[in-house]
Amino acid sequence: MRGFFPIFFAPGFFTSSQVVNALWVGTFVAAVSGMIGVFVVIRGQSFVGHALTDLGATGASGAFLIGLNIWYGFLSFGLLAGAGVELMGDKNHRSRDIATGIILSFAMGLGALFLYFDTITSNNATVSMLVLFGSIFVMDPTMTPIVIGVGLATIVLLGVLYRPLILSSVNPEIARTRGVPVRLVGLIFMILLAAAVEDGALVLGALLSTALLIGPAAAAVRLTSRTGLALIWAAGMGILATWLGIILAYDSYEWPPYGRGWPVSFFTAVLILVFYLVSHFISKRSRWLLIREVNEK
Repeated sequence: MRGFFPIFFAPGFFTSSQVVNALWVGTFVAAVSGMIGVFVVIRGQSFVGHALTDLGATGASGAFLIGLNIWYGFLSFGLLAGAGVELMGDKNHRSRDIATGIILSFAMGLGALFLYFDTITSNNATVSMLVLFGSIFVMDPTMTPIVIGVGLATIVLLGVLYRPLILSSVNPEIARTRGVPVRLVGLIFMILLAAAVEDGALVLGALLSTALLIGPAAAAVRLTSRTGLALIWAAGMGILATWLGIILAYDSYEWPPYGRGWPVSFFTAVLILVFYLVSHFISKRSRWLLIREVNEK
């Protein structure tokens, strides 16, 4: 076994404080994203989830411009945008998508301006990479407890909201007849969604954090029809993809171009795609076996 670990882990992996910090943050972010993502898939709000990451990028670039940690920008703009999308849209999904598009177009234009000023005022071209593609290895360690705390709070609130959220997601009309405040549940869920995707932007960046939100959840929903089990599957696949992405990104410092590691976001996004394709194959095979069994009877 002594020769086993060096094959997969470059020297210093287990002693690097940056790696340990990345693993802690990545674990909580992936778990929260996967669990929230299950409800995003059920509610058909994938476009909103993607839009929130782009809106958060505007806040992150603005935060960098005034000297704040980009996470504060991600979270503040994400929460405001999430609440705004839910309040501007009515029960009609089409109306909500229109509201999302209006907010998104304005925010992306503003974000482009902020990134332009970020680049010319700081003479730092890497800020765009940090905001758009993430860099979990250079995250400020003092932010770790805050990010983990937000993740834990999100999971707790999701647990409290679990039953009314399921009912209002599957059949809002029945939920209303049973006294569920559907609009309030939707607003709280949108805030939780914003917190999840903006945390995910720390790992994969604004452009790719939707992969951590949607990919594991979509795969989990394919593998099981039980919501509780889907939450566990989605969290597990998200954590595994993030861990493997961190390992491969660390190891890639020994790959060409030497001394310049590949981004965690690339590896994690590829692994999530692989998990989804495997789940698709498993679900198709399971349906085929079930049909064959029925025909044989």
